[in-house]
Amino acid sequence: MTNFGRRDFLKLASGAAGTTAGMSLLSGSISRALALPAAQSAGTIQDVKHVVILMQENRSFDHYFGAMRGVRGFGDRHPVPMESGKPVWSQSDGKREIPPYHLDTEKTSAMQVPGTPHSFSDSQAAWNQGKFGYWPKYKNPFSMGYYRREDIPFQYALAEAFTICDAYHCSITTGTDPNRIVFWSGSNHDPVLRAQGINGTEENSEPNNLRSWVKGRLPDPGYTYQGSALTWQTIPDVLQAAGIDWRIYQDPNNNWTGAMHGGLAFESFRNCKPGEPLYERGMRHWSLEQLEKDVLEGTLPQVSWILPAKEWSEHPSASTPIQGAEFTARVLDALTANPDVWAKTVFFLTFDENDGQFDHVPASAPPSYNADGTLAGKSTLDLSGFYFSDPERKYQEADDRISGTVRPWGLGARVPMYIISPWSRGGWVSSEVADHTSVGQFLEKRFDVTIPAISPWHRAVCSDLTSAFDFVSPNDPSFPELPDMSGSSAAMLAHIQKPQVQPPETPQSLYQETGMRPSRALPYVLKTKADADAGTGRVTLAFANEGTAGAVFHVYDRLHLDRIPRRYTVEAGKSLSDVWETGEDAGRYDLFVLGPNGFMRTYVGSLSGDGAMPEVEVQYEPDRRRLKLNLSNVGKQACELALADMYGVKEASHVKLAPGASVQREISLEGAGNWYDLALTGEGFERRLAGRMETGSHSISDPAMGTPA
Repeated sequence: MTNFGRRDFLKLASGAAGTTAGMSLLSGSISRALALPAAQSAGTIQDVKHVVILMQENRSFDHYFGAMRGVRGFGDRHPVPMESGKPVWSQSDGKREIPPYHLDTEKTSAMQVPGTPHSFSDSQAAWNQGKFGYWPKYKNPFSMGYYRREDIPFQYALAEAFTICDAYHCSITTGTDPNRIVFWSGSNHDPVLRAQGINGTEENSEPNNLRSWVKGRLPDPGYTYQGSALTWQTIPDVLQAAGIDWRIYQDPNNNWTGAMHGGLAFESFRNCKPGEPLYERGMRHWSLEQLEKDVLEGTLPQVSWILPAKEWSEHPSASTPIQGAEFTARVLDALTANPDVWAKTVFFLTFDENDGQFDHVPASAPPSYNADGTLAGKSTLDLSGFYFSDPERKYQEADDRISGTVRPWGLGARVPMYIISPWSRGGWVSSEVADHTSVGQFLEKRFDVTIPAISPWHRAVCSDLTSAFDFVSPNDPSFPELPDMSGSSAAMLAHIQKPQVQPPETPQSLYQETGMRPSRALPYVLKTKADADAGTGRVTLAFANEGTAGAVFHVYDRLHLDRIPRRYTVEAGKSLSDVWETGEDAGRYDLFVLGPNGFMRTYVGSLSGDGAMPEVEVQYEPDRRRLKLNLSNVGKQACELALADMYGVKEASHVKLAPGASVQREISLEGAGNWYDLALTGEGFERRLAGRMETGSHSISDPAMGTPA
């Protein structure tokens, strides 16, 4: 992948690299999109007549938005613990710690940050089955760099104007092709074999880039393909069979040798001929100028994909955020050229994978296998066939021995997802867990089709994105102030003369803007409960999901952080439990539980047979905007517990519990957007309870998020 050089910067600065008049017009494209109202008829998703999809390249969520206010970024108050005992920020290259650091575009050439490794092997090693620890070792030190608002003002403006998703993940813990194959079909390995309980292999799946990288030109002599063709239906196949109008806007000879087009891995695309619908809609040259023409003439298809050329893709080393901004502005200008069409259009803009860029949120995934072959966790649905089998370890780093040769595909790291439409204006954050199958699920919801390749696990855990929209009353958002992009051409000319960016020798303090943003209502009603039994020396955790969407719970044993964290997939309306033996720790236990959107529980204690045994169970009362804490003591001695509000609203209260006694306490959540963070502590005992109680109404992001400089 080539570097982006001075000549390219000069072309960009002069305006010769694109059809826009200059980068000073970028904010204008956002302003125009904001100003146009939604068409309302049904007041439902049926008002959407056009879905336009652009997938850019290789940026993680933390890399772009970890410093932005009101999202789960570097101010995350409950980061996962690593084997070292330090929080997830303290990543190491094997010699020194390199926490996240600012890519300062004012002082350095950081806009042109180098790329990082992003294959299956290094991605698995960096993720470390959820343990993290050595991200810069396997991804290089540039993986820890991130931008701030002043560095990428257009990207921030887009998020402030519309909706940003801070729980949207790439689908596969690896590179471009595997994720684009999921994006275009719903799966990365044969769904027929998966349904039979057969795991993916290199023969029937795509662990690394291969099948979409082509040689040759269209229409003559045509593409030459690599690897065997995948045989299941793509999303275009599904739409075509259902009579849904669709098109891929691309230059088939300037789409990074096919890499942007996940459909090229499939038999249907490889075998289609000129004159056939798949070829005419998905292989021909359809330019952005044609996109604008179709918008102006009212002939925009119901579903459209847009494929960037390499230099506009935002891929590190090959492209830059400012080029991605210009390309996005061109697309927005085309889509808003006809207000009547834009009033009925949803524009999804996401990224295929994270390159090697760091992201701190543990990805929802099926449980990993321990090195001894046991499963680190459980699921309420059958996970047979949901893994990648690599018996010869061809796709693993030599020192990656924490697990065996069967690995979960993903989800992978978070990537940016903007939802740009008249129904998603106003600077919202949507925090429902989603991935590349979610766009397909949105198409299913809107056009009444079924994409057979999307797995039951993805359908249980990953959103269909509809919770990010307001179809009922979309035309009354508050508009943020937009940045002035004038003068950026001259700034880019000066930028390439600056010193090359380098990871700092001295670790930087974490930074995230303080402040809140409006946050969409979520479908989660999650509960965990501990049952500590001194007689058996066991602690049982029960996981219950009373919401309408499935969720993954992550459990880190803080007395054994050398072990793979256990993960539990719990479908909506279901529950399960698991046991921790405390014998080797003389009855002590210390468990840290994470779920979606900041759900967190800690369970710390000791199973001493003659002592106090306090416990707490949370009961939600959304109508009253209160939590009810049911406190009990099943031990043989009395105890006194301190109950503290970690948001600092008031001083800690104290609760005395006699043996066999129970008591209730109510906590009002009205002043904090239904967010809570409570600590219940006693001698050798701790329960920490944090998250947001869902009421069915929209709310705000975590008011305590942020780490000001």
